[in-house]
Amino acid sequence: MSGIMLNVVGGTLGPAPVPVVGSALGGGYFAGQIGVGGVATHNLVIGPVASAENSSIAYKNANTATAGADSDIDGPQNTIDIVADGNSTVYPAGHFCNNLVIGGFSDWYMPAANELEICYYNLKPTTANNVTTTGTNTNAVPQRNSNYTAGTPAQTSAAAFQTGNAEAFIDTSYWASTEISAVSARRVRFNYGNAFNSLKTYSYRVRAIRRVAV
Repeated sequence: MSGIMLNVVGGTLGPAPVPVVGSALGGGYFAGQIGVGGVATHNLVIGPVASAENSSIAYKNANTATAGADSDIDGPQNTIDIVADGNSTVYPAGHFCNNLVIGGFSDWYMPAANELEICYYNLKPTTANNVTTTGTNTNAVPQRNSNYTAGTPAQTSAAAFQTGNAEAFIDTSYWASTEISAVSARRVRFNYGNAFNSLKTYSYRVRAIRRVAV
């Protein structure tokens, strides 16, 4: 069972309605859906800022390879690979996310690049113009095959996630779990949507998420 109830439509079971972005779900808040070919497989749940966000933390304590953590979509598996050595001083951000228990749930993880991008697209805190050189995300639902425009995405309609409010992302960089090279991993800036590859030893913010199957 996915934990999401199905609707009864005309006497038959149909898909559950998509939650409202920013609404309470599974220990956190609904951040969007991820899937393959535009078909949703999971709802993404962003953790509460007070317990699921670290304001300054490194991906790794050395700019060296991380076996297996290279998926753009599979944050759970990336996180499993990151924490496999069991040493939180080597992989601070991954262990921070993996060790959380919030709302009775212990399956929090460090989002993969395309998962983090969905969080930006749906929960963008600012009214700033986006960069127009990134934004394509074939794992988003609906699938996006072109980059952002200056005005799309707009500031989120979820009031709690707008700049200055209780659950808002800070308009700065957040780590993804996706390794790009032996020495670098992906980060996303939550003011303009820029995606960068940065040395793993740099410190940025991280915010844990979890998945609920559709």
